[in-house]
Amino acid sequence: MDAWLWASAGDLGRKIEAGDIDPVDLTSAYLDAIDSQPHAPRIYARTTRDRALAEAEAASKRAKLGLRRSRLDGVPISWKDLFDTANIATEAGSDLLKGRVPQSDALVLQNATAAGLICLGKTHMTELAFSGLGYNPVTASPPCVNDIDAVSGGSSSGAATSVAFGLAAAGIGSDTGGSVRTPSTWNDLVGLKTAPGRLSLKGVVPLCARFDTVGPLCRTVEDAALLLAAMEAGSAPSLEGATLSGMRLAVLKTSAFENLRDAPRAAFESAVERLANAGAHIERIEIAAVSEAMALAGSLFAPEAYGTWKTEIEAAPDKMFKLVRERFQSGATLSAADYVAAWQRLDELRRVYASETADFDAVIIPTVPILPPKLADIENDADLFVSENLLALQNTRIGNLMGLAGVTLPTGIPSCGILFQGPGEERLLRIAAAAEAALA
Repeated sequence: MDAWLWASAGDLGRKIEAGDIDPVDLTSAYLDAIDSQPHAPRIYARTTRDRALAEAEAASKRAKLGLRRSRLDGVPISWKDLFDTANIATEAGSDLLKGRVPQSDALVLQNATAAGLICLGKTHMTELAFSGLGYNPVTASPPCVNDIDAVSGGSSSGAATSVAFGLAAAGIGSDTGGSVRTPSTWNDLVGLKTAPGRLSLKGVVPLCARFDTVGPLCRTVEDAALLLAAMEAGSAPSLEGATLSGMRLAVLKTSAFENLRDAPRAAFESAVERLANAGAHIERIEIAAVSEAMALAGSLFAPEAYGTWKTEIEAAPDKMFKLVRERFQSGATLSAADYVAAWQRLDELRRVYASETADFDAVIIPTVPILPPKLADIENDADLFVSENLLALQNTRIGNLMGLAGVTLPTGIPSCGILFQGPGEERLLRIAAAAEAALA
């Protein structure tokens, strides 16, 4: 049974289909692993044992009758603690929402449950999802799988580590500025950032609704495709026959190579070489619109985040971690006119970016320019927390600003990823599947 904990969601689904695994046994194995893992209290905010076992019993009966609802029917996964769960606390990693108990599931969770996926529980996260490091002194800070003394990346920190430590077959997180891709990278996982509007935000605690997206953190590109389909009640795109031969990939140099440290740089260049050896045509490009968009970020993210949470924050500011609270409050001074103007300019820059990348199949960059910092270092140095947090989200933020979908893949170097970005999930997943094979 221990081997089950490290299998991909797709492989587990196939074994359930073949009758080699019973969903009840599989779910019990994960729950037992959570109970015995010393780091589990730093990963799961709460488990949903009764719900999980009831869902597993139903999945087991369907499997025996040949009535499985999807390829992932009976597979247990985790959910970031900002997805509403009926009659189970959903607190988004913040004491501002302590004791908040929704009456219904988020729509993506409803869809996943209808597809037969099993909810193991809710995972820890950065407070109100507004940090890329995964450090949360209010609730818990999950450890990085490659260095338990380091942070795991945020804000979907527990979502990533639930998979990396063998405590879920996949995790569902959210991504506003990099919150799926950064923890996926630092924990050597595949992470899918969906394009804005692709997956429903109904029942998802917001940060910046115009940037918020939902996505899976998982072991394989196939898992990402299957989970996307489950959450939108759709069909997974076919990945069969995916190839890099003849693909045109652009390495975006603008902004993405600033502050790039040695290990992520070496990992990226090694990955690019392997992609070229697999038949991809690589071109390095500069796009001035990207640097201009990056300069607008401060006028876009913080004002919307503060506007969303101003009432709750100012009613009880001492309940928040000071540095995260200050990040929210930094959005208080921008005028409405400047905010509107920033969005109008960003919309134009998105059109420019789309035009300048139209001839490429995908744009690639190092997912994160730094390795995960030590927890003790950022606990004891506020300036380091601020600077490392900005760097953790530096490259991923490009995709959010440009309204893109993105898939990060492990490079084979611990905590170093390569990010593929483009306008559509289906095509991007096929490219990522071919790249996954080339990088294996």
